[in-house]
Amino acid sequence: MTDARLRHGRASLALSFLVQGVTFALLVTRIPAIQDQYGISDGLLPVFLAAVPILAGVGSVVTEKVVARVRPGTVLRWAQPVVLLALLGVGGGGEVWHVALALGVFGLAVGALDASMNMMGVSLQRAYGRSIMLGFHAVYSLGGIAGASMAWAGAHWDLSLLVSYLPAVVVLLPAAFIGSRWYTEGKGPQGPDAAVAGAGGVSVPFKLLLPLCLVMSFAYIGDSTVSNWSAKYLQDVLGSSEQMSTVPYNVYMVTTLLGRAVGDIGVRRLGAVAVVRGGSVLAAAGFGVVAVAPGAWAGMLGFTMLGLGLCVIVPQTFAAAGRMFPGASDVAIARLNIFNYVGFLVGSPLVGALGDAWSYRGAMLVPMVLVLATLVYARSFGPEPARYGGGHERPRTADVG
Repeated sequence: MTDARLRHGRASLALSFLVQGVTFALLVTRIPAIQDQYGISDGLLPVFLAAVPILAGVGSVVTEKVVARVRPGTVLRWAQPVVLLALLGVGGGGEVWHVALALGVFGLAVGALDASMNMMGVSLQRAYGRSIMLGFHAVYSLGGIAGASMAWAGAHWDLSLLVSYLPAVVVLLPAAFIGSRWYTEGKGPQGPDAAVAGAGGVSVPFKLLLPLCLVMSFAYIGDSTVSNWSAKYLQDVLGSSEQMSTVPYNVYMVTTLLGRAVGDIGVRRLGAVAVVRGGSVLAAAGFGVVAVAPGAWAGMLGFTMLGLGLCVIVPQTFAAAGRMFPGASDVAIARLNIFNYVGFLVGSPLVGALGDAWSYRGAMLVPMVLVLATLVYARSFGPEPARYGGGHERPRTADVG
């Protein structure tokens, strides 16, 4: 495969990550406006919010089956326009069933999109022979910042959801579709793994994938805690102004972008295990600072540490799954991607319940402990496929699934 083709494939996939960052931020940052437009009650809103990640998990499972017949690039090429059109549907409806249908389509398509994007990222990283996954997720963070800024502008000028979403979709949909022409995947594994894969696939034992599944869940529990509770925590617990309470998430997104932008260099020089361990310790320390912060500025420091620590874990978890099962990386990533949504579903309700029953300061210690538990599984991020380590036998030839 030529270097030019790899560069073009890398750039086109980065564009897809950027588009998805913008799209997802436009949705989640306008949830109050969506609730107002459709008259969704506070009691019903959690049902809508939970349905999206649940359906995304279903979409990821379906993608595992689909990529056995078509390439991940084909899935991504069609899933991304569907996600964008579903976003437009959310903004353009007038009845509750309209938004329910649009969010349902959004959830299913976003599961397929997340799985296929990361499948392709791992494949390209294999072709490059060095860490590039953090760079893709850095572009996603950049898109998230851009989308949140667009959403702020829409809210500031009191624009309708349709007017807010339409310019983004008009620009991003054709850009993503045209960019998909250059999607490229790296070559499959060579040697024994290739022979096993070609003979009918490599099994993906859940026991070996479980450590990465737990790490993925822990990381997203931490991430959803920041996304859903940072503003309330700063205002209600640390006594900040309403205006200042909006800052922690923006700081978190910026530090996530910065950490991912340089993270690949750290992986190349220090190795994935060291980077994941360092990120876990820094994120846990950030939660600790937030829990004991005497005031808003100390809390801001904690959320800054969280962004720099958590940002490296998810991309490296996908990359580790690709190394662990080089003959069945697409299957492993599709299954691992489900735990992205598990963490998202668990994190926010868990912190809220603990905050109401105990205290929000105490609630911050739970994601701190979970993120710190990543240290127990850090060896799974090593350069040698963990499935063959520790006395485990090589996976036998079997039907994948």
